Amino acid sequence: MSPRAACRLEALGFEQVYDYTAGIADWKAAGLPVEGTESPGLRIADATRPDIPTAQPHETFGIARQRANEAGWDEALVVDCEGIVVGRLRGSAWEADDELTVDTVMELGPTTVRPDGSLHSLLGRMNERGTKLVVVSDPQGHLIGVVLTGDAQRLATGEPPERIWKDCNGCPGRWSPAEQDT
Repeated sequence: MSPRAACRLEALGFEQVYDYTAGIADWKAAGLPVEGTESPGLRIADATRPDIPTAQPHETFGIARQRANEAGWDEALVVDCEGIVVGRLRGSAWEADDELTVDTVMELGPTTVRPDGSLHSLLGRMNERGTKLVVVSDPQGHLIGVVLTGDAQRLATGEPPERIWKDCNGCPGRWSPAEQDT
């Protein structure tokens, strides 16, 4: 359908027409904006925060621990050189020797969710399982951020989101602090 629609739009005189071959589901799962009349309610993206510390697999564990401590986190995510989530540092991993590399200490392949999912559904699963943090990635596994249970609960009770999607010149967009009314 998409190639036919693109061709038809071009025939109607539209000049900037793109055929996004991966489809609308992939577009939404990447947290990209969509138009239309459907009201999806709160989405995981509304509670996603991008400030979790990260580490590279080849780094020494001591550097990763220091970065997490300085940022005030008791968890960190491990991403490869392309920003794809490959591991997680938490719990007893923080007791490891500083000279070890992150890849020898990390939990492999943490579970991730997509930003377009229902926040209420995710919050229900988090509460049911006692989960305090869920990793959010795009369909290719690139880190977007995390959802903390407290943030999700706050949004579910009607408080406004602290982060919003912003387009930026020359990039696909990013999650940024919402404008505060002063």
